[in-house]
Amino acid sequence: MAAKSKTLTTDDILVLLCGSVKKVLTTATQTDINYSPMVQKITRTCLRPDIGCFVIFDGGFSGLVIMNFCAQSAMEIYRAYMMSMGMPESELATQHTSDEVGNMLGELMNQIVGDFTGKVGHELMVSINQNQPKMLAINKEVLVSIDTNLDRAQARRVSFTTERRSVFYMELAMDKTEFIKLHDFELEEVDPDRIVEEVSQRTVATTARDDLVDQDLLDELGI
Repeated sequence: MAAKSKTLTTDDILVLLCGSVKKVLTTATQTDINYSPMVQKITRTCLRPDIGCFVIFDGGFSGLVIMNFCAQSAMEIYRAYMMSMGMPESELATQHTSDEVGNMLGELMNQIVGDFTGKVGHELMVSINQNQPKMLAINKEVLVSIDTNLDRAQARRVSFTTERRSVFYMELAMDKTEFIKLHDFELEEVDPDRIVEEVSQRTVATTARDDLVDQDLLDELGI
């Protein structure tokens, strides 16, 4: 009798993404970052105050990742990251609206999605590409959707907590999809340095193109 095939769903992909958020932020800040085991189904994805960041990916499947930070969680992650890099506390930004805070969160978002795309390619044998993350300091909700028709779109929201119990959220919208494993296969060895290098190369290649459309995007969002 043939072995029963294994099916991976949208929520299994969400677990991969949550793992990337936890791994990257824990490593970057050298603090404990955790996420709730309870996932919320939502009907729309939004950028929310005080800082929202989003990135779109496509390829084997399409999706949108949004991360929303309150001022407190943004500053805690920013300070922990910069101080772990050796930055004196006296030289740190003091407001969440500072460019330094937004740039740092955008950099971490890029690393998170880069780690996620690496996992997808490694474990699902599917290639996806990401665009350059966009960071916005906002004081009201902004609805964000992908300018393509997703196949039976699904959206999820996951709550994360920092070491000091500050809360931030990640939202994922993507195709409703299933990956069916027909037979066993050997996973390729993952080289973290190679993944980081590939993400950097893609970032450089897409930054110039994305910069051309940034203003049009912000105009469309009414910001």
